[in-house]
Amino acid sequence: MGRRADFLAANSGKRVAMPGFVLLVKDRQDGDPAMRIGFTVTKKIGGAVVRNRMKRRFRALAREMLPERGIAGADHVLIGRAGGVERDFSALRQELVKALDRAAR
Repeated sequence: MGRRADFLAANSGKRVAMPGFVLLVKDRQDGDPAMRIGFTVTKKIGGAVVRNRMKRRFRALAREMLPERGIAGADHVLIGRAGGVERDFSALRQELVKALDRAAR
């Protein structure tokens, strides 16, 4: 995912809020089973170093969790929240599992 329109479209999908992030999931309904992922961390969270660290953590989580728990044919967007930077990685992993399960329902 890379275009602003894709992120705006995902905003109309399912929204699952967790302490470290908000997960948006939107079925593209285009017949393509590929899962796409995007990350957003605003300047409210911190400077560039903090935002990039958070995006790296999200990328690692997505690589680990999406292949088995993601929703086929859907766009997934992780929006960083202020509490996500200092959260333990295993806590973020458990939150993502819970969020993906909720979104799948």
